Amino acid sequence: MGAPTIPVLEVDLGPGIRAFFTTRHGGLSEGPWASLNLGLGVGDTEATVRANRRLVDAVAGAPVNFATQVHGRDIAVASASLASAPAPEVDALVTSEVGVPLGVYVADCVPVLLADPRAGVVAVAHAGRPGVEMGVVGAAVEAMLACGGRARDLRAVVGPAVCGDCYEVPADLAARVGERVPSALSQTSWGTPALDLPRAVTTQLALAGVAHVERIHRCTRTDPAFFSHRRSSADALPAGRFAGVVLRA
Repeated sequence: MGAPTIPVLEVDLGPGIRAFFTTRHGGLSEGPWASLNLGLGVGDTEATVRANRRLVDAVAGAPVNFATQVHGRDIAVASASLASAPAPEVDALVTSEVGVPLGVYVADCVPVLLADPRAGVVAVAHAGRPGVEMGVVGAAVEAMLACGGRARDLRAVVGPAVCGDCYEVPADLAARVGERVPSALSQTSWGTPALDLPRAVTTQLALAGVAHVERIHRCTRTDPAFFSHRRSSADALPAGRFAGVVLRA
């Protein structure tokens, strides 16, 4: 039997840039993590997750740099050596090096891929609810500018995530987030308080000066092609993680 083929969702961030999102398909994991789980620490065996990540490395053409995501707004600058070092505890990565893929893993939170194809700077951001409140996307844009990027040349893709029709939250939490990030306020399809994190991230990118923003309108809660913490939790099951990857080719 040959190696599994990984289906990926390719996105366009400009010339000289490769960017894609994985799905939950094409990997080696079994059970609730079937099959391309890329998340460590969610109950899947580490050896299997490492093997799945190598499948993604093969698509990217080099080892993908992942952070240990902590729902904050800190950023690390990645280099080729980072892939073999302990993962930094941050929620955004940036690099201007050629052939250094950056990855962000999610299962309902918003994966954001960014690039300045003219300056050759790329970044990823993990924008969960705390990260949206703290402005992790704006921090990632600032880091790109510090690495030589220019706001007018930046492009971003807001990847698959739980949508505002499905992300139900308590009314007091919705009110608190809404005071800080008004564009996050939403209502579920059944009429209860909710947050629309993809819309909020799209707005934050525009406010940060990113002129070219694409949003992939696929809700992880309802689309079985992606892992979803909310969907799995409803069945008392753990959730795997899919990823967004970007690199300067």
